[in-house]
Amino acid sequence: MVTIEALREKIANLATQANHLLAEKGDQVWTKDDQKKFDNLTDEIASTKGQVRNIEKMRELEADQYFKENGPTNKAEPGVTVDALVAVALYMRNGTNVTAEQAVAIRNAMSTTTPAEGGYTVPAEIATMVIERLKAFGGMREVATIISTTGGNPLNYPTSDGTGEVGEIVGENAPATGGDVTFGTVGLPVFKYSSKKIALPLELIQDSAIDVIALVVNRLAMRIARIQNTHFTIGPGTTAPDGVITRAGIGKIGSTGQTVTITYDDTIDLKHAVNRAYRASAAYMMNDLSVATVSKLKDTTNRPIWTPAITASAPDLLNGHPVAINDDVPVMAANAKSIAFGDFSQYTIRDVAGSTVLRRFDDSAFALNGQVGFCGWQRSGGNLLEPAAVKVYQNSAT
Repeated sequence: MVTIEALREKIANLATQANHLLAEKGDQVWTKDDQKKFDNLTDEIASTKGQVRNIEKMRELEADQYFKENGPTNKAEPGVTVDALVAVALYMRNGTNVTAEQAVAIRNAMSTTTPAEGGYTVPAEIATMVIERLKAFGGMREVATIISTTGGNPLNYPTSDGTGEVGEIVGENAPATGGDVTFGTVGLPVFKYSSKKIALPLELIQDSAIDVIALVVNRLAMRIARIQNTHFTIGPGTTAPDGVITRAGIGKIGSTGQTVTITYDDTIDLKHAVNRAYRASAAYMMNDLSVATVSKLKDTTNRPIWTPAITASAPDLLNGHPVAINDDVPVMAANAKSIAFGDFSQYTIRDVAGSTVLRRFDDSAFALNGQVGFCGWQRSGGNLLEPAAVKVYQNSAT
């Protein structure tokens, strides 16, 4: 069976070949054979990356994670102090069906809270696990600035775009003229996210060989991560966070006929639509489906402008800038804002500390089917604090 490690080695080897071809040709005009060879390499890289993603998705769906040797067990001896993770596992496996001593341990590790349906605020170890899993899905948490606040009260950030401001020359003993700075504010509200309830077989939850914490946390956090990334990307504001694509201005509109395409010149125009002050740390962002189109673009010498990454941890490059893959960015279509460019660290994600809540459900809706229900909650928000820092490419309407 092919392994992810073997596939990543294959990607690195293919990327090395593609980069070698780029370096070998230099500024020479590419022939059709050169282009075909390069396109075949990038197509195989994309296909292999798809294999990696498919394997990772299957791993998420399998409950094959086991406790490490000497790790948490299903029960604790009465009167024995247990750590936070063991207490959480006890709660997940048994709910309220525990000894008095175990119930005390659970209450000590997981403080009670009052969300819409009650539950426990999880200990710091579990909250950290959730945040790490949130980073693994979507793309926005990989490039945005993330802050944590102690509460969810309204928060407004002061903003000021000084990229158009200039100084002056004054004569000797002459006064300086006024140049007032215009300030604005950007709201950074938080929203209460739910994973929705999930149902898991009772036998699976009670199996001591299963890492019940990882199983439940992975499933709940994955759902919250996906909806958050959608909102951080294309959220409408007011009823959800403002998305980066929603807030960013239009930097380039495709010419008539470019409903599902983009040209090399368009990528350059989009880049230069962003002020130089924001380009030092800028990147492109697009849907993975758009990569197949963009990775085949050529410059004026017919040289590819896409540079495949050699290592799995490094990003691909477009016009020398990193490419962030975010599948919540719209795919290319009529009027679609399909590619963004800019400094995505200007998008700030706000997490409320201590807001990660977990509840187990044992009511008849689950019990009659031999199941246990779980639901998770977390409070977060996000906004692009400086809209001038990011611009988008919009495909033609016709």
